[in-house]
Amino acid sequence: MLEKMSRREFIKLSAFSLGATAATRLDVSSPSSYFLEEGQIGRVAYESISVFDSPRLDARTVGFRFRDELINLFYPLTPLTGPAYNPHWYRINGGYIHSGLVQPVGVRYNTVLDSLPEDGRLSRLTLPYSRPYTYNRNDGWQAEELYLLYYGSNHWVTDIVAGPDETPWYQITEAWEGVQYYVKAEHLQPYAAVELEPLSPDVPATDKRIEVSLQRQNLSAYEGDQIVMSSKISSGVTSQTGNGLPTMTPTGSFNINSKLSAKYMGANRLTDTLGDKFLPGVPWTAFFAEGGYAIHGAYWHNNFGAPMSRGCINLPPTEAQWLYRWITPAASADDWEARGFGTRVIVS
Repeated sequence: MLEKMSRREFIKLSAFSLGATAATRLDVSSPSSYFLEEGQIGRVAYESISVFDSPRLDARTVGFRFRDELINLFYPLTPLTGPAYNPHWYRINGGYIHSGLVQPVGVRYNTVLDSLPEDGRLSRLTLPYSRPYTYNRNDGWQAEELYLLYYGSNHWVTDIVAGPDETPWYQITEAWEGVQYYVKAEHLQPYAAVELEPLSPDVPATDKRIEVSLQRQNLSAYEGDQIVMSSKISSGVTSQTGNGLPTMTPTGSFNINSKLSAKYMGANRLTDTLGDKFLPGVPWTAFFAEGGYAIHGAYWHNNFGAPMSRGCINLPPTEAQWLYRWITPAASADDWEARGFGTRVIVS
């Protein structure tokens, strides 16, 4: 068990951390020792992507970018050359890349908390990626080699400790599994309570419903007959997983039965082409069908408008957060999970 810091020790380490922020960082938790800090940044979310000489999928390939490489995105564009399901491209140094497998990311270092609620604090990663560490008495600190934490993922912070570089690190506890690991504290931004408050709580629960069109790859949220939110999605592909479960998103009428603001989805292949076996901190997860099918945010691709999942309904994280707050069962800022007979979901 790691020894907790006294308040005096913590203030001392916090001052060191802030000093390091102003100077060159000793960033032991990231694959790269630096991040691009000018302009919009994209992270390659696939093993490799092509750079084209013009914004068309049939254009000449002039180069490649590789997984977790950070790219300055000069500007976005939406040419008539498409593809229609996702016509968004980026101009980069040396050519053009399609947006589908590039995650837009940011770089923000955060003030370290000086205390935590008893049940922990929900936080989001605000750097392109961060390498977690584990700790035990026999081996001490060990870098996690199997996965990284990525921008926009959600995590429950449950303790503050002196990390491998003697600066404050947060202990992360994954909901359900109880898996624990540690992340450099300044890489995580705690959510304010107002960002997690239920939306439209005065609207009767029976007046809320979600309609999903697999053909149009679209989700709409209704209050009565009025659409209050609409978004592109990525539903399940047409194949089967190794355990025999269908990868196509099930159709029919369902109800949300459980939702979690952060969910570890690991030890299996959950995406069609990316092959991620570990997906920690999947944000804004709402289960609706037997077999583990859920609506949730996706940080491992940006190809909304095309099927990409193993049966779940992927949303851009911002839209997924809005939906999570709007659906029932309602959840407070302190709830790791909310269960109950919730919002109706119609998938066709």
